[in-house]
Amino acid sequence: MPVKKANRERSKTKIRKKISGTAERPRLTVYRSLGKIYAQMIDDVTGNTLVAASDATKELAESLKEAKGKIAKSKVVGNYLAKSALEKNITAAVFDRNGYRYHGRVQALAESAREGGLKL
Repeated sequence: MPVKKANRERSKTKIRKKISGTAERPRLTVYRSLGKIYAQMIDDVTGNTLVAASDATKELAESLKEAKGKIAKSKVVGNYLAKSALEKNITAAVFDRNGYRYHGRVQALAESAREGGLKL
């Protein structure tokens, strides 16, 4: 396993030991690939995904065409995730950066979710 990936996996394991999501306050986890960004809110007690969003979501196609760059697309995804969560009466979440640095696309998604009404 390459060193960079091993370091992220080790960081991810440390983070997951400390945080866990519930139905009232689910875990908002972020996955970042080279071209896409995915986010989901998970209830770790039951193991269910409550809300999910990505830049491949069909409802976001029009908004993503207007967004220039990956960070702008992450902001759109974060805002959509917050709106979807509020529709399901979820107002607070625990943020899981999934081993990534809180910088760039991960930070943009989290701040956009906060602006959308989620309490992280």
